[in-house]
Amino acid sequence: MAGLSAAFAVQRLQLAAKAAIAAGIAFAIAPFMPGTAAEYPYYAPLGALVAMYHNVAGSVRQGAQTLVGLSMGIGLAFLLVNITDPSPLTVAIFMGAGVLLGGLPKIGSGSDWIPTAALLVLLVGGNNADDYSFGYLVQMGVGVLVGIAVNFLIFPPLHLEAAAASIEDLRVALGTQLTDMAEAVKEKWPPEHEEWSRRSDDLSGAARSVRHLVKEADASRRANPRRKLHPRDIDRDYRNLRELERVTFHIQDITDVLSDVIWESDVPYVLPEQDTAPLAGAMAATGELLKAYNEPDEKLHHESYRSALAAVEACVATTAERAPDERGVPASESIILSLHRILRALQTPDETQPAV
Repeated sequence: MAGLSAAFAVQRLQLAAKAAIAAGIAFAIAPFMPGTAAEYPYYAPLGALVAMYHNVAGSVRQGAQTLVGLSMGIGLAFLLVNITDPSPLTVAIFMGAGVLLGGLPKIGSGSDWIPTAALLVLLVGGNNADDYSFGYLVQMGVGVLVGIAVNFLIFPPLHLEAAAASIEDLRVALGTQLTDMAEAVKEKWPPEHEEWSRRSDDLSGAARSVRHLVKEADASRRANPRRKLHPRDIDRDYRNLRELERVTFHIQDITDVLSDVIWESDVPYVLPEQDTAPLAGAMAATGELLKAYNEPDEKLHHESYRSALAAVEACVATTAERAPDERGVPASESIILSLHRILRALQTPDETQPAV
């Protein structure tokens, strides 16, 4: 995942540079705003920063939500001024009301601005609340528009590569987990290498991270003029993600079953010795299929799939011929079922497999 960290560092630098540009532009044009709004130029760069988000659609949404929250907060402050004089009790009541209003649906990032705007109008605006509110809202609006424009016009971010890389990294990690477990099955027990037994939580965390990145990639395409220059089938990414989430679940199950068989003495299942060789072969073949899944040579991919399927079928044949084990339920049957489901998740429309 080191490559992803580097990509994020670049994206952060780009976001920081655009935020700086937007804040500078907003502050430069702020003095030219009409009427008393020109007296509050420092709110324009704040609006630009508020609207700066790591995708264009997010900038529009966040900027709009902020302005809605500001408007509600200013309205709340005027309501207080018209009803009674500000006092510790009334301020406390109206701040509580502002927080409650922030819980309204679709307010989003604007929720925090409701009590903030109300308090600023009361404390900073004071006797000049009308002019202050006008200047505050106008300058923030100008800043938001500048921020959105800068994010749209200057290298609008696309997070497609990060999503694609994360999918491939997860696929390789899952394949490695299977091949490492295959080696453990072939070793004398307890196996010398046991790192694989501690990766279950890491795999689920990686799957969650991939889902987040795919969603970010999808969001970064919206309202982005660069999407036509960088076409990508995001629906395919979602399909690949769902497949890998199912594969992750089954590999975690294999990990837990194998760990229990090796290191726990009170489990009701065992791994018969005659199953270890074919089971290791099936796990290794499925792991190699995962690691080479994006192989551009379609013929090679089909060969890898057929090899994995044949190895799993060999396991099925072995377990069918084996005599019942009086020590407990054979764990190999559970592992074979998980391998079969992994292959089903990975198969393409022209690849078929018999029922197990």
